[in-house]
Amino acid sequence: MAKPIKTTLPPGMAVPVHIGVIMDGNGRWAKKRGMPRKVGHREGAKNFRAITRYAKALGVKYITFYAFSTENWKRPQDEVDAIMELFEKYLDEVRDFIEENIRVRFIGDRSMLSETLQKKMKSVEEDSLDFDSMTLVLAINYGGRDDICHSVKNIVQMAIDGKIKADDVTEDMIEQNLYTEEIPAADLIIRPSGEQRLSNFLIWQSAYAEFYYTNILWPDFRGKDLEDAIIAFNERNRRYGGV
Repeated sequence: MAKPIKTTLPPGMAVPVHIGVIMDGNGRWAKKRGMPRKVGHREGAKNFRAITRYAKALGVKYITFYAFSTENWKRPQDEVDAIMELFEKYLDEVRDFIEENIRVRFIGDRSMLSETLQKKMKSVEEDSLDFDSMTLVLAINYGGRDDICHSVKNIVQMAIDGKIKADDVTEDMIEQNLYTEEIPAADLIIRPSGEQRLSNFLIWQSAYAEFYYTNILWPDFRGKDLEDAIIAFNERNRRYGGV
């Protein structure tokens, strides 16, 4: 069991229900230190575990990490292979979260992943299904556009089967057929490393999210930095199109 975490978030701060994190800057972190990019990915994978526990201590109910996008297959093969090896290794270790009452979910197209990885993902999901202290979501081979296509295909099939008509299609129906299903929309999207773009992450789910950017590279992102993002979130005026 992990040691208790002491947070320093000022009292009275509203904690986002769902935080999305784009884990960016692993390769640059390694390059700055004269190391192979895969070392940066290894350090980034370690850090996601630490930030998950810190988020839980803060009271975050859902946290989604962008681990591997549908576009990341374009990277050098040795880097992709190293990332996939990391996934398998850390999926064994992510079981530690089960002891902490954390539910684990995976979103994305699993068809391109190895059979071993898919089995491990399914096993962790099933074993943590009833846990409710927090939900950890890992986006692997995920893309926001692919997510919406996935939903549309399901809805079109329902129409072909005669279960629905065109007028039955609503925003709620689209949401219910996304990979995220019952997961609420994102409140806050955090992107370290200095880049300021969404990069095909939770496109539908972040329609009214607040965005927080920092120049800190992901392996150096700490619990205090997460608190800074939440403080900035509390300074925003979320009007959802109103006045």
